[in-house]
Amino acid sequence: MKVTKSIYWFPEGGFFTCNTYLIDDEMRVLVDPGSKPNLRRLLAAMEEEGFGPRDIELIVNTHCHPDHCGANQALRELSGAKIAIHEEEERFLTASSWAFFGVTSRVSDEFSPDFYLGNRLKTGRLEFRVIHTPGHSPGSVCFYSEEEEVLICGDVVFEGSIGRTDLPGGDSAQLKRSIQSISQLRASYLLPGHMNIVVGRDAVRQNFELIKKIFFPYL
Repeated sequence: MKVTKSIYWFPEGGFFTCNTYLIDDEMRVLVDPGSKPNLRRLLAAMEEEGFGPRDIELIVNTHCHPDHCGANQALRELSGAKIAIHEEEERFLTASSWAFFGVTSRVSDEFSPDFYLGNRLKTGRLEFRVIHTPGHSPGSVCFYSEEEEVLICGDVVFEGSIGRTDLPGGDSAQLKRSIQSISQLRASYLLPGHMNIVVGRDAVRQNFELIKKIFFPYL
């Protein structure tokens, strides 16, 4: 589904996966390819929109939980794309706590990043701010385009909810600060890692207000 002139949304489907976003610019970037068992479904959805694996030049992750990054290596082998994550998240890849997710080997055994994300990601016509938003995980990031008023927010916030902090590396106080920070951005499209997207500047603002009212007293 085309969300803006340059961004496609491939909704999560099946078990243990996530929303995936494709930035269609001079450099095509795929955000969070999801889990490995769902890669075939994702590729079929991309094909319906006219994109194949070889069209992808860069894979980025909002964070490295396996429902977001499990397909990284398989997609890299199909596409030849590079992989980039936040530096803080690589330390999380090697944590023994992945057994929490039922993963028997380290995620780092499956893939390693080609480089770390900086403060900006320029895809051609568009430039995205890469905002470090820890709380759900130590190296969680959001991607924000001021030009298109798009905020790709991973598992920091959702429609009417927030990311968990009881997973390894989670921190409620950090998540609260991260949500407060991104709520100040001028956004007309809130594109989360799960559930529905939120469209419209007023709808995005009201969603943040609702989240703060419901969850902030307990964070």
